[in-house]
Amino acid sequence: MQMPVITCGGMRYQQGWGDMEPGDIDPKNQENLEATIHRAFELGINHVETARGYGSSEMQLGWVLPKLPREKLFVQTKVGPSDDPKEFRANFEKSMAYLKLDHVDLLAFHGVNTQEVLDQVVRRGGCMEVARQIQKEGRANFIGFSTHATEPVITAACNTGEFDYVNLHWYFVNDLNWPSVEEATRQDMGVFIISPVDKGGKLYEPPAKLVELCDPLSPIAFNDLYCLNRPEVHTLSIGAARPTDFDEHVAALKYYDDIPATIAPIELRIQAEMERVVGSDWLENWPTGIPEHYDLPGDVNVREILRLWTYAKSLDLMEWGKMRYNLLGNAGHWFTGHNAKELDEPALLAKIGGSPFADRIPGILREADALLFGEEKKRLSES
Repeated sequence: MQMPVITCGGMRYQQGWGDMEPGDIDPKNQENLEATIHRAFELGINHVETARGYGSSEMQLGWVLPKLPREKLFVQTKVGPSDDPKEFRANFEKSMAYLKLDHVDLLAFHGVNTQEVLDQVVRRGGCMEVARQIQKEGRANFIGFSTHATEPVITAACNTGEFDYVNLHWYFVNDLNWPSVEEATRQDMGVFIISPVDKGGKLYEPPAKLVELCDPLSPIAFNDLYCLNRPEVHTLSIGAARPTDFDEHVAALKYYDDIPATIAPIELRIQAEMERVVGSDWLENWPTGIPEHYDLPGDVNVREILRLWTYAKSLDLMEWGKMRYNLLGNAGHWFTGHNAKELDEPALLAKIGGSPFADRIPGILREADALLFGEEKKRLSES
């Protein structure tokens, strides 16, 4: 498939986060959704991504997508796996009924966020067997998965060889998943970067420091080009809420044929500022020797907290850091592990002896909690 480098995510323009009666849809909401889709199509953004878990999104898209030239349109929906493959099949059928399409180009298992969920998909008699049957029926061309998992789980999923593509988080403020991108490339998988604007730093509300460092680009444009500078990355999924949400991303593409020269001085400035604030040794080595949260006392997600602290402190990304930090412990398998509020320092030190910063990390975790802890957050779909 020849995917556009910008695609249209479908989780921010729908009416609500639960299935709704058609008569409950506000005509103005539907008008905005359809205008967003038509604007995307005008720009050459001919891939639309939605999910069974996006409430009324599929139903509302079903009122506009069948009117577009099907041969020019790529549609992806995502369905959560289940212990009961019959439930997965029933949910897929519900998606197709809402979308009013005879097939989707891409079908993803939504939220392969833990090894247990991955096992639901690939075990004998699991949901993958249903997906293969759907493929044989001509109702889905390619099978992939979306994930908010930690890198080992994502890499393990790619390494199964069962998937054609992956939707994952990777961008300037999150390099931890790069081994998963490399494994996807080895498996000849498509790589979608999801939420590069929101989870990539709340770049629609950038701090003044980051705006200055990214000049003459905007932080959104810089992050887009940073991602697209890697040939392993194929497309960025933009969760548009209105037609104008594509404009800044499309404007960045005027640099597409000269990305390295365009972003190199910006990267150097950002790197220099981060080194000034947190030190070059920290930047180069902070993840070393830090186990995943499920191997640490209290299930504290130390790697994630250190990542948030590193970028929030050095680039003033405090609002983004707070948004992410306060999801810890409140988002189930979509954002795993807990914050550092109940940190058991002696038990932690016994587990992080392989880190060159073991003596500093408890203090950094305390500082991160002081900087970022606030009102508990819920995922957008639960708020």
